[in-house]
Amino acid sequence: MNDIADSHFVEQTIAQYQICAIVPVYNAGILVKNVLNDLLQYPIDIIVVNDGSNDGLTLPILQSFGEKIILCSYNKNIGKGHALKVGFKEALQRHYHYALTMDADGQHRVEDVEKFMHEVVLHQKDALLLGSRSFDNENMPSSNRFANNFSNFWYMVQTGKKLSDTQTGFRLYPLQALSKMTIFTSRYETELEILVRLTWRGIDIAEVPVEVYYPPKEERVSYFRPQKDFMRISILNTCFCILSIVYGYPRMLVNRILKK
Repeated sequence: MNDIADSHFVEQTIAQYQICAIVPVYNAGILVKNVLNDLLQYPIDIIVVNDGSNDGLTLPILQSFGEKIILCSYNKNIGKGHALKVGFKEALQRHYHYALTMDADGQHRVEDVEKFMHEVVLHQKDALLLGSRSFDNENMPSSNRFANNFSNFWYMVQTGKKLSDTQTGFRLYPLQALSKMTIFTSRYETELEILVRLTWRGIDIAEVPVEVYYPPKEERVSYFRPQKDFMRISILNTCFCILSIVYGYPRMLVNRILKK
């Protein structure tokens, strides 16, 4: 009975809040097929952005879904951030109000979609919801823990606010807030850029506890480039530290005054 009630609640929430899903994909192969099949259990429109996959497997798998998904595809790999921007643009053109983003590698549990639905109803306004992962997972790479702690620290410096997982890709974005923003980055640092800038703009940020699956090391697939991407993130953090003084903190102060 509870499963039926929850299913009905999720269906109503997706329709009422006009929520779609966005899945950026690059050479995910069979993993993305499993993710999409799981997502399709919900009555949610799925925008899949093929970010120049060239493995000869991923694109045919995506095309096999036909009209079950909305497929945006281009030939050259540009980066996850660019794929997200393409997805956001498509979602806005289709007049969705929220976009749920998930990674294509099966890391996120589709069942946790229901937690996001409960949170969006709870907040009753445009908030950015972050799927906060547990870092006690035995298979989580130590580099992931370091990178997340690093990102959490600089986010706190730049905004004065604490979050437990600033690097999660499992998020529910308020699209109207994004429609007023020009996103400058195009790779892994894009999610951090959006998070900091929405915080400066006074958008509420809430965390949703979610489960995460990390396969054994020999089965793990990652296209994060440790040197290049870490350098890009470091440059972004340096810029944001400067901007937080001249723009970010003053704007948050103004927002706080206007809300009183």
